[in-house]
Amino acid sequence: MGLVLELLKNRRAQHKKSVALLCDPDIPSHQITDQVQKALLCGIDLFLVGGSHLSVGNTSECVKLIKSLGAQNVILFPGNEVQVVKEADAILFMSLISGRNPDFLISKQVAAAPFVKFNNLEAIPTGYMLVESGKLTSALYISNTLPLPNNKPDIAAATAMAGELLGMQLFYLDAGSGAEYPIPQSIIHAVKTSTNGILFVGGG
Repeated sequence: MGLVLELLKNRRAQHKKSVALLCDPDIPSHQITDQVQKALLCGIDLFLVGGSHLSVGNTSECVKLIKSLGAQNVILFPGNEVQVVKEADAILFMSLISGRNPDFLISKQVAAAPFVKFNNLEAIPTGYMLVESGKLTSALYISNTLPLPNNKPDIAAATAMAGELLGMQLFYLDAGSGAEYPIPQSIIHAVKTSTNGILFVGGG
């Protein structure tokens, strides 16, 4: 087990929750510096880097900047294989299990796998689950998939259970950047109680 996954599992065993800051590599470096410094002052020690669509391609520089500021546990949250860089501490090796687009179920992962293995990146098998959030978000547009209905927790639970049976150890429920409303508690509760995986909730 890798160090980041071990940290997350230990916190769950102690019934501790964590806040992770998601950093967009496209924004100017001084804004990233300001965000990270404030997060560190608040005791945040999990930093995600990535997004659905990046236009500049500064993922490597962003990771190095965050680590230079004293941050630990810098984890890639890649929208595609181009965002996979060796400087991070770990990667959420995600499959978009809420959709049926083969590119995000397995094709992007095949493209990234050799790089991840060669550079000994800690890969955390992650089921990525987009949840209906009231409007078309970047994640939905880029992935070209339908989200999980936000009023059907049984479908969310069954999706997560399938991911767990396939070996996924973390589930990321995402409403998407710019979502109109956050993920309902009923969806969060259904996924949490139907699997043993680590649960991340974001977006909105």
